[in-house]
Amino acid sequence: MSAKVLEPKTTRRQFGQSIGTMLAAAYISPKFLQGVTGGRLKGFSRADAILINSNENPYGPSPHAVAAITGSEAVACRYPDDLYARAVKSIADLHHVDEEKVALGCGSTEILRVCDAAFVGADKQLVVAEPTFEAVSYYAQVSRASAVKVPLTSDFRHDLPAMANACATGVGLVYICNPNNPTATINTRGEFADFLSKVPASTYVLVDEAYYHFVEDPHYSSVVDMIPDHPNLIVTRTFSKVYGMAGMRLGYAIAQKETLEPMRRELLFDNGNAAVLSAAVASLADPDIVPTNKRRLNDTRNWVTSELTKSGYRVIPSQANFFMVDTGNDVQPVIEAFHQRKIIVGRKFPSMGNWLRVSVGKPEEMQKFLAAFRQIVPAPQKSAAAA
Repeated sequence: MSAKVLEPKTTRRQFGQSIGTMLAAAYISPKFLQGVTGGRLKGFSRADAILINSNENPYGPSPHAVAAITGSEAVACRYPDDLYARAVKSIADLHHVDEEKVALGCGSTEILRVCDAAFVGADKQLVVAEPTFEAVSYYAQVSRASAVKVPLTSDFRHDLPAMANACATGVGLVYICNPNNPTATINTRGEFADFLSKVPASTYVLVDEAYYHFVEDPHYSSVVDMIPDHPNLIVTRTFSKVYGMAGMRLGYAIAQKETLEPMRRELLFDNGNAAVLSAAVASLADPDIVPTNKRRLNDTRNWVTSELTKSGYRVIPSQANFFMVDTGNDVQPVIEAFHQRKIIVGRKFPSMGNWLRVSVGKPEEMQKFLAAFRQIVPAPQKSAAAA
């Protein structure tokens, strides 16, 4: 099965609309990339810096995936239809769903884009948390959709009751990032079940589980198994995080066949290359890559956040491979101070302007981060009562 076989026939008008959407997305992407990457590095290259800004996995792909990438050179001159089919089957088997319920994307960001293209527009709004991963809001602008932004709860989680209330007539899509980026907080399975029961059937629910593999809270679970009872539910995953392939670009969506049909019309033809498709299949067949990366990244996260907490800094409890720490004042000068030390940390989120998002690197990188943080951000003064 190839990507082209899955695509329905497209009229000239539909083709023109898709091209217009892609061109508009290309137009907006430089602004988006400037925001999510922090722009160009000044005075040094990425190779010279500690990169703890984009929630990447510093350990890289599975050795089996690396071998598969190397082996893909032999088929680089051919369109990867067979590899595409193998990747779809491997993902379907992982989630115990039919292959027709899986759609691949060039990173999970392509899934976010096609959901916007398929389900929102001038007459269909988008509902998101504030803050959350911004890509879905940026791409909604291409579709001329307005976004309803719902503030997080006092403990920095999605306010699902408020988001359900916001899904009135005229809302085409609601986006839930769980764990959330940038706060690394979760909503529980029970909260999701209640939320889905209140969202209108005409509103699609996109759940981004990019950081699913890092969660340790027993009250959390994937919502993939809720898809059979909820035709409006879409779940997206990525190979960028725990599998260490952010530079390879592969994500996917799982949903009912009828839900995927309007999304498939917006996907790029041949949106998976031979190298990444081979690597994905090899990664899913490797029983060690997920538990190994989860353990070493979570152990490092727990250590550094514990050190920050012991020093009096406020840290949001994290269930992902990044965390947020309160700097006490505007975070932008802090970001720039780290930059001067060749440590690239996360961008500023305007609605949480004092908070710094930090990706988890290797232990030696986080030791340097911690030493620099203590130099840049004075430790909070303990009150006399606390002392």
